[in-house]
Amino acid sequence: MNNTGQKQKRITMKTKIIYSMFTAFLSFLPMAFLAQAPNLGTAANFVIFSASGAITNSGISQITGNVGTNNGALTGFGNVNGVMHNADGASAQAAADLLIAYNQLNAVVPSSFPASSLGNGQILLPGNHAITGASTINLDLFLNAQGNPNAVFIILIQGTLSANANSKIKLMNGALACNVFWKVEGLISMASGASMKGTFIANNAAINMNTGDTLEGRALSTAGAVTADGILAYTPIGCGSPVLTGPVAPDLGVAACFALFSSDGAVSNAGITNLKGDVGSNNGSASGFDPLLVNGTIHAIPDDTTSRCADDLLIAYNYLNNLSPDIELLYPAQFGNNLVLTPHTYIMQGACSFTDTLYLNAQGNSNAVFVIQINGALTTSTYSKVVLLNGALSENVYWKVEGAVNINNYSIFRGTIVCNNGALGALNTGVVLDGRALTTSGALSSTNVTVTATKLPTDCASLTSGLVENAKEAISIYPNPFETYVSVNLNNILEDHDYNFKIYNLMGEEVLNTILYTESTKIQSNLPSGVYIYKVFDNQRTFQTGKLVRH
Repeated sequence: MNNTGQKQKRITMKTKIIYSMFTAFLSFLPMAFLAQAPNLGTAANFVIFSASGAITNSGISQITGNVGTNNGALTGFGNVNGVMHNADGASAQAAADLLIAYNQLNAVVPSSFPASSLGNGQILLPGNHAITGASTINLDLFLNAQGNPNAVFIILIQGTLSANANSKIKLMNGALACNVFWKVEGLISMASGASMKGTFIANNAAINMNTGDTLEGRALSTAGAVTADGILAYTPIGCGSPVLTGPVAPDLGVAACFALFSSDGAVSNAGITNLKGDVGSNNGSASGFDPLLVNGTIHAIPDDTTSRCADDLLIAYNYLNNLSPDIELLYPAQFGNNLVLTPHTYIMQGACSFTDTLYLNAQGNSNAVFVIQINGALTTSTYSKVVLLNGALSENVYWKVEGAVNINNYSIFRGTIVCNNGALGALNTGVVLDGRALTTSGALSSTNVTVTATKLPTDCASLTSGLVENAKEAISIYPNPFETYVSVNLNNILEDHDYNFKIYNLMGEEVLNTILYTESTKIQSNLPSGVYIYKVFDNQRTFQTGKLVRH
């Protein structure tokens, strides 16, 4: 080996030794020097909060997360994808938890001391960064996790913090907003168009967010007002935050096979309408539909299938109606307007005017369910839109409406509409419905629309087959009304078939489930007096359904 090679070998060995010594040195550093996320407690549920100060919004802001104050006014907010708290138990606990988190951050030992002017293409690595006075963010500030999604960034500012117009905090190489924390000893001011990441805690000072600002994180003050003006702010996901699944979806039963249906009312169409799914009424006619444009069955007059559909729709309606809501949208007349919703059960206590666009964000969970309960009529503007984000599916969206529904011209609507005692009076020209329009009572009319029933059951075609049409001859159930028992008789039972008998109350809850092993099964029951829905299943397919009365 020549001298050059030996010299290079010595340099390589020396580098390895230095690296090993540095790694060993780091392992002996006190934990205080390593960035560790504070425990936010219940304060993590808030996107905007003050322990003592007014919370004010102007303009149309899109907020995901709770909003509140433990001591001050709460004004100017429209619909919020979260719960509003004003001097209640939740706000008191959040104030206490915020103080704990602030003290944890205040005790952090800095590992680096950047200049007071942040941004301008600057890159910060994970750690505890301290600025001894006021600070400004200009243009782009990069936070680089170096491939470690658990990397924590703590920025301690011993003065005010100003984010200039259109300044941006950008995350690199696995960095997450939920692992970024700003502790500021003074006013936090975000100029228009700023894009901020992380949880910002202002101590004894206000937080101001301006038009066009985006905050993926939280704006929290230990004592100071928080103002927002036309912003987008949402709590970050990850770092152990709960995965939102929403409620359990209703079982639509036979109603899942229908694109348009009324349990009691005429179903009519004018113009060129394309349907995927059945159409019909259980007490009225279905007219005006071109069979060549209907990929399903037109039940022109009531039949056994429409009867079972009406029973199943009632069960689904009662289930949706009795779900406990997570979030109340306080301003039904301002619904839409670019509101973003996540998987929950929502309620609006009044007639809903849907304007412009609604976004449904599944946060990456394609099984997440959205239920929107409207205790009043639903009317949309022309060209209104429901937009699905991050894995949301139309088949997992349900609208329960107490009153008439009017989907206006050229709207794009998604989800299954279950209307109770109200006309689905207008699916108007150019409407695209990715879902279903079903009503328990009321006329349904459509004009030049496209309706695609989502997630159609695979056995829909067999619902009108001879087997189902002759179900009443194959199965007899008596006595009805009953007192202490009911008998289920199967004629010509098939050995390779599995038969189940289920009873549901009118809230859609299953109250009895029995396997039918023989041709005659006597079932004892101590159910309370009332009206029930029964179903007989053949190899998990609905074979017969009807009403049972318990004296």
